[in-house]
Amino acid sequence: MCESPQHPQHLQALARELAKHFERDAIDVVISPAIGGIVVGTEVGRVLNVRTIFAERKQGVMELRRGFDLRPAERALVVEDVVTTGGSVTEVITLVQDTGAIPAGVGCIVDRSNGTVKFESKQVSLLQLEVVAWQPAECPLCKGGKPVVKPGSRGSS
Repeated sequence: MCESPQHPQHLQALARELAKHFERDAIDVVISPAIGGIVVGTEVGRVLNVRTIFAERKQGVMELRRGFDLRPAERALVVEDVVTTGGSVTEVITLVQDTGAIPAGVGCIVDRSNGTVKFESKQVSLLQLEVVAWQPAECPLCKGGKPVVKPGSRGSS
């Protein structure tokens, strides 16, 4: 999880840096997947001076709720705090496309895939890390009988 939301001065600095990469891309709205991306997306939207919304899962499906909407041809920047597999971002991109809006880019603070996760639109991360992931059968912690804790937004181990 990104630690910057508990230190607003750091969040502001990171959001300004991320927003710089998209300030000439005619962004109309910033959309983030709940929960991790909401704070970062809101701050990037503030820096870009555009509307900010978020998508959340209902019964396992990412959707717009709470009166949020996207309009056809609206240029949407997807902002996430941390990308590992790209699953949540991909779901939000699909949601954007399904509304007729245009995915104008993806920005994240940390890319834990070390650049291996690719999206079709412009993509910017402030930090790339290589994080090793194992299938359960190969996981050293699993083999050693140690409990595995995954604090991500999907709730799966």
